[in-house]
Amino acid sequence: MSWAGGLFWPFLRIGAMFIAAPIFSASSLPVRIRVLLALLVAWVLFPVLPAPPVVDLISGEAFLISIYQVLIGLAMGFILQMVFAIFIVAGQSIAMGMGLGFASAVDPQNGVQVPVISQILLIMITLIFLALDGHLLFLELMAESFQLLPIGILHPDPGQLWELVIWGGYMFAGGVLVAIPAVAGLLLVNIAFGVASRAAPQLNIFAVGFPVMIMTGFILIILVMPSLTSHLSRLLFDAVALIRQLLVL
Repeated sequence: MSWAGGLFWPFLRIGAMFIAAPIFSASSLPVRIRVLLALLVAWVLFPVLPAPPVVDLISGEAFLISIYQVLIGLAMGFILQMVFAIFIVAGQSIAMGMGLGFASAVDPQNGVQVPVISQILLIMITLIFLALDGHLLFLELMAESFQLLPIGILHPDPGQLWELVIWGGYMFAGGVLVAIPAVAGLLLVNIAFGVASRAAPQLNIFAVGFPVMIMTGFILIILVMPSLTSHLSRLLFDAVALIRQLLVL
């Protein structure tokens, strides 16, 4: 029972994180591959993990332990998902300022409609995340979680769980912080066109302004691109700090 629990419960925690975390939870990644990858990681970590409690796997106590492992994995994946959602929110803000809010595409990561600007930022962030070995960082953090929060029945602190709720609000603040240079530039262009329309009422502002706004928006996006790495690095450090805070219950 100890051997079976030592492999089964880590598999649940790792598999739950793969369900919620970006890249691992992509709809383009088959479920079989995801399950086999979670099982492989659990098998590799099995020799170095702390010994789990010896309980009957078909019992109420084992069921509670399983539920807790799933919740821990989902929380870790949710925090990482929020990091990527920050850039989706930023892309939506920029797209609305450019007048491309109606231009949507299917996000292969989540299977929902997002503006094309969000899709561009999401692709760039995914490539930067992989280049920074962020996926390896979170696999290492998953292995560390079994040391910080061993397998067993937990008694979570409501104060620390509230930090997870606050992180959802931080998603919108971080999105505005990423998008504010481009949004501020587009706002200045809008103000300039407003002044021009009052000075020359015969000017067809819609025929002239729409192409200029799109062109200006893409120029501002190109100028904002170099700062994405620093933004992502800072957000990943914040996410790792929050996960470690939640694991020390």
